[in-house]
Order: sequence, then C-alpha cells, then structure tokens
Amino acid sequence: MVLEFATVDDFGGDLRPMVRQVRSAIAWLYANAGRFGGDRRRIVVLGHSSGAHLTGCLLVTDWSAFGVPQEPIASAICCSGMYDLVPVSLSKRSAYVNFDAETIDALSTCRRIDRIGVPVTVAHGSEESPEFQRQNHEFAAALAAAGKDVQFLVAEGYNHFEIVETLANPYGLLGAAARAHLQRGA
Repeated sequence: MVLEFATVDDFGGDLRPMVRQVRSAIAWLYANAGRFGGDRRRIVVLGHSSGAHLTGCLLVTDWSAFGVPQEPIASAICCSGMYDLVPVSLSKRSAYVNFDAETIDALSTCRRIDRIGVPVTVAHGSEESPEFQRQNHEFAAALAAAGKDVQFLVAEGYNHFEIVETLANPYGLLGAAARAHLQRGA
C-alpha cells in the first residue's frame, strides 16, 4: 500500500498536517487490514527522503490518540532521510517550510529515539550529499547506542535519486532489506 498525502504547500508550509495524515493512515491500515486480506501484525513502513522523515515520525508516535496499540508498525526502513530538522531549517527549504522551534522539536525523530521499539533499517547512497550521509549515519548510530534493533546500509555508487531504484529489485539493497523485514513476521 502506498500512502497518499497532501504536500507541505497545501498547508502553507506546515509539516504537522502531513505527519498527522500518515499517522492516521497507519492507524486506519492497522484497524482495517483484515478487510482486504492484510495482516496488521506485519505492517512494514518504508520511506525515502522526505518519506523517510515521515517514517521516522511514525516510529516515535504516541499511538494512544489513534486508538491502536503502541506499536502498530512491525518494522521500518528509513532511506536517505532527515531526522534532525535543525540543519534542514537552515537550508533553502526554509523558504517554503515553516520551521518554528515547536515543529523542529516535535518532528525531529533523533530527539525521541527512546520511543522506537521496532527493528529499523537505515540506508543511504555513498554518492549522496554530506548532510544526507551524516544524518543517516548519526541516526543509525544513535539507534545502536540506545540498544535498538538497527541495521545500517550504504549503497556504494548510488546517489539520492538512484538508491530508491534498488527497491524494485528483490536482490537490490532496499529490495533485499524490504524482503527481510517482511519475512520477519511470516
């Protein structure tokens, strides 16, 4: 299932409604999986770039407000994302995204590592910008330091846009990781 959500432009630069949309979608998926033959105990979330940021936000959600168990997600793959919004707020994105202190705090996954209770794979390409590499490396290292179940992958020779193509190949870096996550709950 691929989630659809509004863009940051649709909300005047506010990221929080997008995060609410994906959180609500996961709660709906968990509650309704049986209606379409899904297994709500095997929900694996994968996001690339901004989708990895949203995936990180899902991992640290307090699900009590959504009427589902605290861990509706079985595992996650975060590829080439940003998990600390401070550097992002200093980038060109601040021209169209509202990065106030509350948003930065609430939506920086790295500040809530303690809430993550599921296996996570973190990946990036070796040809990505230094900031993408740093954020993914530090996120994976923080997860490991906190004793979380984490796997860190680097796709040698892949840039930010090429790495996601490895998902289409079941033996590619992300394709193999996705298969492994799906097989965990089989």
